[in-house]
This record gives sequence, C-alpha cells and structure tokens, in this order.
Amino acid sequence: MRSEKTQSNPSIDPPSILSLASDLPNICSLVGLFSALLALFFALTGNYPAAMIGLVWAVFFDWNDGKIARKIKGRTAIQGQIGGQVDSLIDIVSFGICPAVILLSYGNYNPLLFPGAFLIVAAGVLRLSYFNVYGLAGKSTYQGLAYDNNVIILVFVFLLESFMTTSAFTIVLYITLIVLSALNVAPIRTPKLNGGVWYYALALYTLAITFVYSWLLFSNV
Repeated sequence: MRSEKTQSNPSIDPPSILSLASDLPNICSLVGLFSALLALFFALTGNYPAAMIGLVWAVFFDWNDGKIARKIKGRTAIQGQIGGQVDSLIDIVSFGICPAVILLSYGNYNPLLFPGAFLIVAAGVLRLSYFNVYGLAGKSTYQGLAYDNNVIILVFVFLLESFMTTSAFTIVLYITLIVLSALNVAPIRTPKLNGGVWYYALALYTLAITFVYSWLLFSNV
C-alpha cells in the first residue's frame, strides 16, 4: 500500500476534504456515483432492468459535470484538477466495476467469468491513468474507446437478454465486455462525443433506455 505524500506550501492552506462536496461539478459527479451504486445494488439482487437504468443515468451525469465546470466563472486550476481526479475515480466504479459485477451476477458467479470481469476493470485503470497524464490524442479525439461508451453499449446489448436463454446471453455479455476492454486500450483514435449534438443524443438515449427498461421492469411485476 502506497503512503500518502503531501506537498507543503506555507502560503496556501489546503481546503478541507468535505469542502470538495460543495463544488457543483463534484456534486454532479457524486450523483452519478449514486446512480452507479444503485446499479450495483440492483445487479447484485438480480434486478437487471433497474441496474441498466442506474447505469445509463451514471453516464448522463458523467457528461454533465464537465459542462457545469466550464460554465462556472472563476473556477481555479486546483478545483479543475481535483474535479478531474473525482471524475476518474467515479468512472472506474461506473464503467468498470459495475459492468464487471453485472457479468458475474448474471452468470451466477461462475469463476470462468472472472477473467472478463477483471479485464474490463483493468482496462479502465490503464486507460484513465494514461488519459490523466497525456489527455486527448488530438483536439477532439481519444486514444482507444472512451470508457463511458462501455455502458452506452452495454445497456443496449442487454436488451437482447429477454430474447435469449440465460446461458446464451451470458456468453454474449462476456464477449461484449472482452471486446470493449480491448477497444478501451487499443491504439486507435475515437471521437470525443460529449458535446454539441451528441449531448442531446445522449439525453434522448437516456430517456429512451429509461422508458424501455421501466416498461420491462413493471411488465414483469
């Protein structure tokens, strides 16, 4: 376990940790984390439609924290750096651990599924660490598939679940996560989608996914 290191600056007193929770972009990020934890809870209890709703809203809030931060005047560089760290840590939970737990839970915790669960989390750790150092691979492109796209794709693929046997869909889910893991760290360029028309497309997608899975949820009651 690594020890924590501090950099002293006698002229600046660092803020309290809890003060970070009063920063509006961080509040948005934390609401996204709450959505992801709801998704984890529902996945562990076998309520996958509700888990998908939680996941897609986690993406939506993830796209909004940056928009909020850019609109706040007088935001300091330190606030931006801390916000970036908060965002990355939450991304690991929302777009890595959540899909991994969903795979394991849906597959009834079969040990053979563990490599796929590990890969989707490990790919995110490597990808986000790389991005935090090197940033974008151009003005509006990433190297590899953006981590939030894992969930955007996953909630769509999960619509196939009701048309397949449990064993068949487990295989589909496993292959999907393996492919996404490879794309997350692949040396390819993918566009940054969280601005302009793409933002409104995600908003509509979020509402549509919420409606469909809500219908599936209440139709099975």
